[in-house]
Parts: sequence; C-alpha cells; structure tokens
Amino acid sequence: MAELDESGTAGPSLYTGRGDSGRTTFGRHGDVAKTDVRVAAYEECDEANAQVSVVMAVGNLPIGITSTLASVQNDLFDLVADLAVPLDAAEPATARIQESHLTRLERAVDHFEPDAADLSGRVLPGGTVAASLLYQARAVVRRAERAVWVAVEAHPAVVNPLCARYLNRLSTLLFVLARGANAEHGDVQWVPEASALAMAQEDGAAAQPADTDPA
Repeated sequence: MAELDESGTAGPSLYTGRGDSGRTTFGRHGDVAKTDVRVAAYEECDEANAQVSVVMAVGNLPIGITSTLASVQNDLFDLVADLAVPLDAAEPATARIQESHLTRLERAVDHFEPDAADLSGRVLPGGTVAASLLYQARAVVRRAERAVWVAVEAHPAVVNPLCARYLNRLSTLLFVLARGANAEHGDVQWVPEASALAMAQEDGAAAQPADTDPA
C-alpha cells in the first residue's frame, strides 16, 4: 500500500522528506497531522490487511479459506480507499464499503461455522499454527475497528461508519475460522484462575505435616 506522504506521482526517490514535519497529505482530506485519528484508522486497517496476508502465506489453510481471505484483502483495500476520501467529497471515491460487503462476510461466517463444530466456551488464542495466526489477525482487526470508530466519532460527516461495521463482521469471521482450524486437535480451553488454584494446591500440600514413624 502506498505511503500517505506520496503524491502518487512517480519520482526518482522514495524518501521525499515531506513527512518529516509530522504532517502528511492524507488522500482528499488534505494536509493533516500524522497523529490525526483518520490517519491512525487508515494505518491500523493497513496493518490488518498485512496480518491477513501472513495467515494466507504460512497458515497452510484449505483453498476455500485462502480464497475467502483473498477476497477480504481486496475488501480491506476498498476500505482504506474509502477512508482516504471524505464522504462529502465533490468527486466520488474509487471504492466505498457498502452493505453488500457486510452481507458477503455474514454468508462466509454461515458457510464456515459448521467446521468450527462448537463455538461455546472460552478458549485461549492458540492451538494449531493456522488458528494462532487467525486469532492474531482477529486481534489486529478488532484494534483497527476501534480506531475507525474513533475516527467516525471525531469526523461523523466524512468517515463512513460501514468501515467499522465491516471490521466487526470480519473479526467474527476470523474467530470462526480459528475455531475451525483447531477442530481436529481441539481448542486450548481457558481455566479461570488456573495458576492461582495450582499455587493454592501446592501451598496446601506443603503445609501438610510429614508422616512420622509411630514407633
């Protein structure tokens, strides 16, 4: 994904230095601080897309899942293209997140949910390599969703709330896929206060008096 500091015009150098002041030209939002919540939302979504690419590259997942994730990556590019152009811009954006984007994710959740077998209980983000990567991608997506909601709240007239809703659906899909990736070997179940209980048992055993010879 192109850096925000780039104007889009090819040049002899990638290090223009235009962003060294802490400001950037962010799409059609114009000149803004790099700490602007709109820029933060964009970058968090960029990271989410990169994390999905890691899942696809090393997760060794079935072709049906990788194809779905490839579609998700394209959606996420639609999403950042949406974020880069204000809703009230005079010229239309190259892409906007629409209700149909969300519907496709909901259908994907319905399609893959049977592979997860049991979605009840609390599980730790681990298990197989594929599941671990999917859980990690889900955590990044949820952080991106929060960043987009911050941008929506700060700039309700220019940031599309469907972007945040899309990320909410995507986190659900990634959770379902992660549970499915662990279906054969089983999830890692959460045991509340497991470490504390183990310590209590150890301390209790240590406090028991040692057996003595009655003679």
